[in-house]
Amino acid sequence: MSEIAQLQRMNIGSGFRAYSLRGGEMAAPIDPFLGVDHAWMSAATFQPHPHAGFSAVSYLFLDSETGIDNRDSLGHRNRIQPGGLHWTAAGRGIVHDESPAVSGQTVHMLQIFVNLAVDRQGADAFALSLEPQDVPVVQLPGVKVRVPLGSFGEARSPLHPPTEVCLLDISLDEGATLSIPVPTGHSAFIMPIFGALEIDGQSFDAGESRLPVFPALETPREITLQTKHGNAKAVVFSGTPLRQPVFWQGPLALTSTEALAERMAAYQRGEFGSL
Repeated sequence: MSEIAQLQRMNIGSGFRAYSLRGGEMAAPIDPFLGVDHAWMSAATFQPHPHAGFSAVSYLFLDSETGIDNRDSLGHRNRIQPGGLHWTAAGRGIVHDESPAVSGQTVHMLQIFVNLAVDRQGADAFALSLEPQDVPVVQLPGVKVRVPLGSFGEARSPLHPPTEVCLLDISLDEGATLSIPVPTGHSAFIMPIFGALEIDGQSFDAGESRLPVFPALETPREITLQTKHGNAKAVVFSGTPLRQPVFWQGPLALTSTEALAERMAAYQRGEFGSL
């Protein structure tokens, strides 16, 4: 059985809008994910900002009008192209910035916040990138599955991130059906992106502020996606819950108030570096 999670609509200025999902204490019920923004960005919205304790992941949909210029205090300077993914594992601290490659054109994306196990939160920051042409694709009757993270069937993403999660970008033609296997011990949730579909027999629409969440079970399960009226797109997220405390302060998230205060002091001392 699934639970229902609520999305919050968020607007920042005239250049950023999103449907936002956030986990609660212990990141429940979406652990090991802390949050996801299904976002549209047409102007530089966020000033350079610090991260620590988790991973900030940007995935651009293929219909994005432009890419994202990404930079960080490790010296990375790269463009995330439509269909590509960039994973910033903040660890003990990093300064990060992203903006549309062409101002006024719209980036259609997911901003994904993935928790780090407590023993990785003190590690050095690093980044991983996946170009659009390197994302595995599975074609089935009426269905296309892109696999930027994790695996589906015989297809596996070439990335090996510090928190093992699965991200499937699924496009379904009208009348198509797809079964998604979820391994033992994995939680999962599904975010409708475009159109209407049935998920295990329940109707969901991308225009609604709700989505289904499937808590981890001690046995494997399958989740069925089906479209009846028009084409649809959805993203499936899954992973093994970390079940550890989460304390937020702005763009930092750690497992205790003491660790959070220590990392904030380190940032103020300049230990995260600068752009």
